Amino acid sequence: MLVARIPNATRVLGAPSDWDKSKQGACCGLPIQDMDTSAGPGMMSLWEPTPDELARLNAGAKVSLIVLGTAHPPVSLSVGMPPKEGE
Repeated sequence: MLVARIPNATRVLGAPSDWDKSKQGACCGLPIQDMDTSAGPGMMSLWEPTPDELARLNAGAKVSLIVLGTAHPPVSLSVGMPPKEGE
């Protein structure tokens, strides 16, 4: 998946302070939009499948979410609306 531009991004999340690039690889900035949800504050990022991933999704592949660590935070996955013509 590719990080997508997010309209009205409010900040960019960087690597955690204890991230070791030599052991864990690169950790690029993630533009997010801070938002209020019915469950409290939230952060949204947008992702775009590569052509290969899109082909696999269209063929019935599932989306996986990997959370690093041993505790699972609350998360939400959804599919946004297609871009309007000219976007």
